[in-house]
Amino acid sequence: MDQKKELGKGIRALLGNMDTNKTSPSTSVSPLASVQMIPIEQIEKNPYQPRNEFEKNALDELAATIKIHGIIQPITVRKIANNRYQLISGERRTKAAQLIGLKELPAYIRSANDQSMLEMALIENVQRENLNAIEVAISMARLIEECKLTHNDMSSRLGKDRSTVTNYLRLLKLPPDIQQAVKTKKISMGHARALAGIDNLVLQIKLFKEAILHEWSVRQLESTIKSYEGTKTSNRQEKDSKPADHFIKPYTDKANAIFGRKTIIKSDKKGRGSLTVPFTSLDELNELLDRISV
Repeated sequence: MDQKKELGKGIRALLGNMDTNKTSPSTSVSPLASVQMIPIEQIEKNPYQPRNEFEKNALDELAATIKIHGIIQPITVRKIANNRYQLISGERRTKAAQLIGLKELPAYIRSANDQSMLEMALIENVQRENLNAIEVAISMARLIEECKLTHNDMSSRLGKDRSTVTNYLRLLKLPPDIQQAVKTKKISMGHARALAGIDNLVLQIKLFKEAILHEWSVRQLESTIKSYEGTKTSNRQEKDSKPADHFIKPYTDKANAIFGRKTIIKSDKKGRGSLTVPFTSLDELNELLDRISV
């Protein structure tokens, strides 16, 4: 028996001709039909597929699995003409099947408009386990911009907390170098999320490079960021405690004249502060006290 004809039988052996009778979450998409075997040559790529790059090693591993077990999970397509279909989901399985020479694939056939096609492809993309955080974020952004979903809509459809959705979207504000590091797994989603909270671009890039150089954990990066924030707060408080020179100078000049030496005046914005009059001996102290008639 031809081995290639046997490769696609995994799903038929499991499902036979049963009708799934599942209903799509979108009202503009018809229920799933029975699984059918469709020639690969009749299947076109989904133009709305948000993922354009597939790791070769991962595809090779999937192809090897399919060669042994067949296609366990059917792809999903829509019919666009006689004997012509367009992928809705399952591009990795299709590519892997082509690598080992399969001629047909088990598929669910849906009736979907372009908007539903895009939404289904994006949602499937977000829910993939092997997607990097930037790819997830880009898909989420497209769901918002092109499918007009709100953060709450996305949270409900994806089964993720609204805060999780927001954290992913914040990653798209990171510089390209940092986004690329997430894609290539040089840093994790946790590192990227911590860096996204830094407003200062120079500091953001500096800590990004140090995190890679020193192989910091997420906790080490967060700790370093906090230390910088603490220094920034301290400097700001010190700056706030110093009124403008032109405001203090007249008082300093007056104090210098009264005491006959250089004095130091410190004051905050509310006018509270201290006057320091230095002396080097008790005789000088008595002279100072005489000047103010104490």
